Amino acid sequence: MELRDDVRAFLDEPRFGVLGTVNGDGSPQQTVMWYVLRGGTVMMNTRRGRKKDRNLLRDARASLCIEDGFRYVTLDGTIRMVEDQDVAQADIAALARRYHDADEAERMARDVFAPQERISLLLSFDRVDVHGFDGEE
Repeated sequence: MELRDDVRAFLDEPRFGVLGTVNGDGSPQQTVMWYVLRGGTVMMNTRRGRKKDRNLLRDARASLCIEDGFRYVTLDGTIRMVEDQDVAQADIAALARRYHDADEAERMARDVFAPQERISLLLSFDRVDVHGFDGEE
């Protein structure tokens, strides 16, 4: 799905997203996430064993909301999980560089993330809901 230029520019700025997944009983589960837009996919990353990755193994449907005051974008779709550790570790390091300065990102990649089993979450979205852009409500 193609994003408008103003929406893509909004998503390209380092904001936090709230990822929604579906619990086994059908209730929602939400987590604040780092993310980066890569073409038509959103990449996120998590440590193995968290509630969201257990939910996504059972039901790949997800929603990600990124807000800034009265402006927000919600992306709905499905997530493909990448468990290859070379890829997942490179992805979490890239996210750390997006949200922190180079020294802190390197420290986190080495000391925090490298000892963990990581999973990259690739959200392919088929629905986009945009509010607060160019007079939209």
